[in-house]
Amino acid sequence: MNLIDTNDINLLQFNLFPSERIFHFSTTIQGGVSKGSYATFNLGFYSGDNPENVHENRYRLESAADVEHGNLFIPYQTHSDKICIIDEAFLSLKDNDRYLKLNEVDAVITDRKGVCIGVTTADCVPVLVYDPVKNILAAAHAGWKGTVTKIVYKTILAMMAHFGCDPRSLLAGIGPCISQTHFEVGDEVIDTFQNAGFLIDAIAYRNDDSGKMHIDLEKTNKMILTESGVLPENIELAGLCTYSNPGLFFSARRQTIHSGRMITGGVLR
Repeated sequence: MNLIDTNDINLLQFNLFPSERIFHFSTTIQGGVSKGSYATFNLGFYSGDNPENVHENRYRLESAADVEHGNLFIPYQTHSDKICIIDEAFLSLKDNDRYLKLNEVDAVITDRKGVCIGVTTADCVPVLVYDPVKNILAAAHAGWKGTVTKIVYKTILAMMAHFGCDPRSLLAGIGPCISQTHFEVGDEVIDTFQNAGFLIDAIAYRNDDSGKMHIDLEKTNKMILTESGVLPENIELAGLCTYSNPGLFFSARRQTIHSGRMITGGVLR
């Protein structure tokens, strides 16, 4: 990923996505007005920050993305496998109905130009999927629960069903997330992955010192993308750990849940 500065906001962008067709980004901690553990560019409403600061930060993101105020659609995420389509029918709804449609949703897909979509993270895996043939964009939030339920795979299925996308044409970017080194889990999490059919030896190892297992969520979601039909050469990994880069990213595991949130998303041109 490349770091760019837009309206004094530091954003990361994938090299794989065509800049003339889509403006996309993963935000960092820099460019906002929030204070304390939310300093400065917190974009999440649900972790304890002053809502006025979050509104200002989101307004700044809208300006950086060059979209009209109110055209940023971020779901209220609950580690589900639910997906919301941001199409003309959605945009025709009243504000409260839009809010309800985005409740308990962890992936969004759009075919509308000038509409910015994204997901919030602070260690979980953000995945952008773009179809350059159909000009369709999706953003998925894959924590370990979303990874187990293969929300990225289900997002691609929805792109195929609703818009006729071909997985072989898709471009995918996996944004900054917690690295395997720092993602220590209990055996009950390992059991959940095994019960879902994952081969643990391929995605995890046991730390000899602590006895704890460590899962590679970035690698696992790349595997899910390839199993969904996305070509390996069309997948870009950020390779950036949110936990070990406090100068760039918020991390719920490092800071507790009362920390800021980044957004990974984009807008079709």
